Amino acid sequence: MASADSERKTYGILTEHEYDDWEGISEMINLPDSWEHRSVDKAVVSAGETNPGKLFTAIVCPPCIYGPGRGPDNQRSVQAYNLSRGILTRGRGFKINEGENIWHEIHIQDLSSLYLALVTESLQPGGGKATWNSQGYYFAENGPIVWGEISKKIAKIAADKKFIPNAEVDSLPPGDANELVRGAAFLLGTNARCKAIRGNKLLGWTPKEKCLTDLLPDIVEEEAKALGMIKGDAERVSG
Repeated sequence: MASADSERKTYGILTEHEYDDWEGISEMINLPDSWEHRSVDKAVVSAGETNPGKLFTAIVCPPCIYGPGRGPDNQRSVQAYNLSRGILTRGRGFKINEGENIWHEIHIQDLSSLYLALVTESLQPGGGKATWNSQGYYFAENGPIVWGEISKKIAKIAADKKFIPNAEVDSLPPGDANELVRGAAFLLGTNARCKAIRGNKLLGWTPKEKCLTDLLPDIVEEEAKALGMIKGDAERVSG
């Protein structure tokens, strides 16, 4: 997971280990206490174990979230959006070191569908077909992305739209990347490789939305508009 790279300070480098929520569930509920979210994970599992038959708990673990939500509030996610903004602001593409590190991706609407499936099962006698508490760990993902490749695609889109001069991508050390994007070393330079098996096997959950690369043109345009690089209708009329 990303916390392992963060502790080792190995950014932009591919790591081979891939976690899964089926055969590897024991590993997931026994992660090092120093890792991100570990204290929350322990509290959730403990709550279920100390209230057997009365409280069903599940941990849903998404990697890189993207895409517009269904609700009226926030429609903007973080990683690909902040990377796009950082490239637009810098005027040039960048990746962290080699940029070979991998995260998996999940559209926000596919993620919410998994939550809905779990809530639906929790209303059934005995918690339905889902597993809970110490066996209630669910990854939500729809395949891998390589952050260096995402940077290249964003730079290409931005250059084609004339937001930046060219599509070249520089390799930056983590500290420099953090100056451009808050938390870039962790969010864009680590590995978060996981396999979502449990939700599919038990609940029939399958991601159906577009992948991140399909939405990158929209993301780049949204960030360019927020930065004032694209005039709105009123601005165009007024000249």
